[in-house]
Amino acid sequence: MPAAGSAFDQLHQHLHQTRLLGSISSALYYDQNTVMPAAGASWRGEQLALLARQVHERQSSEAYAELVAAASAELIPDSPPERRRNLQLLQLELERQRCLDPDLVAALAQAQTRGNAVWQDARARNDFRAFAPVLQELLHLRRQQAKQLAAAETVARSPWEILAQPFEPDVSKARLEELFAPLKTELPALLEQVAATDTPRTAAADLPEALQEQLCVDLLDSWGYDSERCQRSQSAHPFSCTVGPQDFRITTRVVPGQPLSAFLATAHEWGHSLYEQGLPRTDDHFFPWPLGEATSMGVHESQSLFWECRVARSRAFAERWHPRFCASLGSDPWGGSHSFWRALNPLRPGLIRVEADELSYCLHIVLRFELELALLEQEMPVEELPGQWNQQMQDLLGIVPATDSEGCLQDIHWAEGLFGYFPSYALGHLMSAQISATFEQTHGSIANLIASGEEEKLQAWLDSYVWPLGRSVNGEELVERVCGQPLSAQPFLTYLETKVEQLLTST
Repeated sequence: MPAAGSAFDQLHQHLHQTRLLGSISSALYYDQNTVMPAAGASWRGEQLALLARQVHERQSSEAYAELVAAASAELIPDSPPERRRNLQLLQLELERQRCLDPDLVAALAQAQTRGNAVWQDARARNDFRAFAPVLQELLHLRRQQAKQLAAAETVARSPWEILAQPFEPDVSKARLEELFAPLKTELPALLEQVAATDTPRTAAADLPEALQEQLCVDLLDSWGYDSERCQRSQSAHPFSCTVGPQDFRITTRVVPGQPLSAFLATAHEWGHSLYEQGLPRTDDHFFPWPLGEATSMGVHESQSLFWECRVARSRAFAERWHPRFCASLGSDPWGGSHSFWRALNPLRPGLIRVEADELSYCLHIVLRFELELALLEQEMPVEELPGQWNQQMQDLLGIVPATDSEGCLQDIHWAEGLFGYFPSYALGHLMSAQISATFEQTHGSIANLIASGEEEKLQAWLDSYVWPLGRSVNGEELVERVCGQPLSAQPFLTYLETKVEQLLTST
């Protein structure tokens, strides 16, 4: 422990107070997306703008800069490496925050809240023209932000790359294009293979909303849900939110015509929450310090996709849960566990990203990545977005949305100005596959553990090797640390090829 009154101790207290303000913003955001009435959006925007100003001031003031410098000056040769890393990360973030105009910070917070509200209404009414002005405003503000932040970058980065840094530290367009190239080449071929195979379509099951909710509760209970620390609600778009060190929230939604959507979304969002619950926050180096934060959004997505795809969509899991679904429903509309497994893995291109199968999901991300670059860096007019979206859906997936609600209005991210976020979803798939392959090399089949109901062993391994790394590394460094190899698309493609073969040939 640092001596009472030391600069390091004072910095600890300052960061704690900043975390409290940030957690208030998180609580207000959760409320906004779950129970806040639509008419409250304007006032909520003012609330969040006020908090954003206060947090920005705390992270950029001269007094704070002096405190970080004083804490750094207290370092001695045998200071813990964790302390050095924390101060390094704080200095980097300080430089970024000091580049930002406080008025821009507040304007962004208000525009994000307004964008969220307008998007929800525009999507419900299939009215892109109503959404276009707020999207244009958010693009303008984010370009300003990228221009201001450029002064803090230690290497040359494009506007999109600058905006992506908070989500995926050290990411570059060139590296993403390198990782995405084999996906763009091989995933369409796998989709064509599936389309050319005469496989029976799984009958749609009608699961009442109350039953879907109960099955979600059962799933969470089986995976260690603690109602003393966790809360699940419904929202227009599923998400996970950490409000405090012992306050973890997730949301899901019941989708008409998609009877397994809520169940799989629950698995996905709980994977996010498990990662948050497992981050190192138990001693002085980790909370409220940067090392206790998530490594990157790609790593975050690797954990949610692990629990959704490697576990909940697996054949072993389907065989275990099929009887429970049938008992709850009072019938077996799938005609056996194998057909139930196929229902969990439809393997056909879909219009909606969050409902997409594993084959087409990453192509959804490639589409959004390329359109973000066009909007932010290539001066594509906002008015062209629906047409360009539809054309790229045709080129990549062979399908075209009938409405903008099924197309460019489907995601909340652009409505909140989160440009640079989407590639993390695809990186999460790649990381999840590589981490899973590493686990199986030393601990045997994941399927066998699932079949015997021993998912807690998977959780314990992740809790030992992945979650504790926090921000001691970036996403690609984490993969190399855990797997001993650089991040690659190949483990993910190998996993998909094996799964497709099993789904198409097994009975």
